[in-house]
Amino acid sequence: MDKLYSKAGSRLIEWTKEHRSWCIIVLFPTLLAALYFYLIASNQYQSEAHFVVRTSQTPTSAPSGLSQALTMVGGASSERDALVVADYLESHDAVNALEKRIGLIDRFRRPEADPLSRLWYANPKPEQLEKYFKAKVDVDVSTETGITTLKVRSFRPEDSYRIVQELLRLSEARVNTLNQRNYANAIQMAERRVREAENNLAQTQRQITQFRRSGQDFNPQVTGTSRTSMVSELQAQLAAARAQEASMAAVVGRNSPQLIALRNRVAALSRQVAAEQAKLSQGPGNVAAGLGEYEGFKIRQEMDGKQLEMASAALQRAQDEARRQQLFVVPVVDPNMPVKALYPERTKTVATIFFALLLIYGIGWLLRAGVKEHAA
Repeated sequence: MDKLYSKAGSRLIEWTKEHRSWCIIVLFPTLLAALYFYLIASNQYQSEAHFVVRTSQTPTSAPSGLSQALTMVGGASSERDALVVADYLESHDAVNALEKRIGLIDRFRRPEADPLSRLWYANPKPEQLEKYFKAKVDVDVSTETGITTLKVRSFRPEDSYRIVQELLRLSEARVNTLNQRNYANAIQMAERRVREAENNLAQTQRQITQFRRSGQDFNPQVTGTSRTSMVSELQAQLAAARAQEASMAAVVGRNSPQLIALRNRVAALSRQVAAEQAKLSQGPGNVAAGLGEYEGFKIRQEMDGKQLEMASAALQRAQDEARRQQLFVVPVVDPNMPVKALYPERTKTVATIFFALLLIYGIGWLLRAGVKEHAA
């Protein structure tokens, strides 16, 4: 038996020497990889969750079948908004938030983690922690359904589950922040127009008040109407007095006391009518000028009121539109508590290394054979 083992060992040594290049390039690296993955590499557990980012807008038409179901859940989501959330989940902001909330560094430095897979630094720099975190997290957004798939690997099932839960909470918080910013940006212009319209209307109202105080006339329109009525009444009285004067002059003498009194009345009415007419259209503070200025203020006030009404309606529309465009994170698949370690994929990895090295060796052998053939 000893001779048999010795003979087999000698043959193995001879075969190794004969195929030394193949062993150095293919066999030994593959054996080292197999030793690491099967004896040293730690198990890694993956937790997974699915969600969509959608708005509150209702689609005008809904397709049928599976497309209708996807539309009801996330069909109204914006791919751009989903990509924004996905980018945030792998950012340094998310890493810092996770470290503060759940102690991310300690979860990637568990005692059972092998030296090559674990986080090497006890106090890593932010860039180092972010780089390691990105290697353990996978965020993928489907362009067809809008569903975002979130996967996290760690050395304990509960760690992966907790990290995914916190990432979902962070995504909801980020969406709420985006909603607040988008809402503020959407209505900022409309609110400014409302304030401008309110200021214009208030300024016009102050001008009207100042006009009323300076002119001691609360409503020139009413004043003008009353003065016009009074002039018309005086003119009617003057016409009646003149008619009476003409008829009396035909009956009595020129020096008749009654005719003289009537003439004096006609003259007084004429002067009063002339004075009242002058107040309507001539001289400082006349009714026509005051009424024109007042009507200008009223027209401006009416225009400012309409502008305020239009600006308020535009603000309401902007608020409604901003509310309809608010984003929501809708869970599709909740995070799972891993039971079986899916990583590292030992057999697949070792086989990949073996065939890759074998391909490299084959290419090198062909090149070497070609060089020898040309040299011969």
